[in-house]
Amino acid sequence: MQFYGEGIPGVKPEELIGRLIVIEGADGSGRSTQMELLRDYLENKGHATLNVGLRRSTLVSDELNEAKQGNVLGEITRSLFYATDFADQLENRIIPALKAGFIVLADRYIYTLMARDVVRGADPEWVRSLYGVALVPHLVIYLRVSPGQLVERNFRKNATLDYWESGMDLGLSRDIFDSFMQYQRLIQKQFSLMQTEYGFHVVNGNRSVRSVAGEISLKVEAALEL
Repeated sequence: MQFYGEGIPGVKPEELIGRLIVIEGADGSGRSTQMELLRDYLENKGHATLNVGLRRSTLVSDELNEAKQGNVLGEITRSLFYATDFADQLENRIIPALKAGFIVLADRYIYTLMARDVVRGADPEWVRSLYGVALVPHLVIYLRVSPGQLVERNFRKNATLDYWESGMDLGLSRDIFDSFMQYQRLIQKQFSLMQTEYGFHVVNGNRSVRSVAGEISLKVEAALEL
């Protein structure tokens, strides 16, 4: 394995014998469902797995969630909060699991964080340097779902749209529905720009759960030579 930048001091990439798989996608893309199906698929084949995701650090996740509720975080502060959450999980969960030979399944990774920051006006180079500690995954799958489908799925699940996933802090529109559509298009544009650089495998998430799961399992088999 290798790091995108200088990485974490003292960590030798050659000691990381496990595998890192990332599934990216907006809320409503079916990401969590596909993560569960992939974990079951791998464990049924005898592989030990570990699931990680955003805002799961024991160091700052509670404080980050609390701060988001009040909508009081500045852009740089929020970026650093998320970067701290990621770095803590990387050092204390992801790297130990990879050393032990686990397949680590990441429910979103640095790419979502980078896209969010850039859409909110952060300098792309600064954002890239912020996540230079990140490991390069063995496979990155991006579930692309049309904004219209995302709206329908979020309403079915929660009967509402999330403030942050709708980009309401950006002042795109006073109407949360319209803001959601505009914001998701901006995020998808960033993922399109990052696709070549980071080697995403784009999967059409508008299809049935079974069809998407079948394509993902094939890509995982090929990438990990299962």
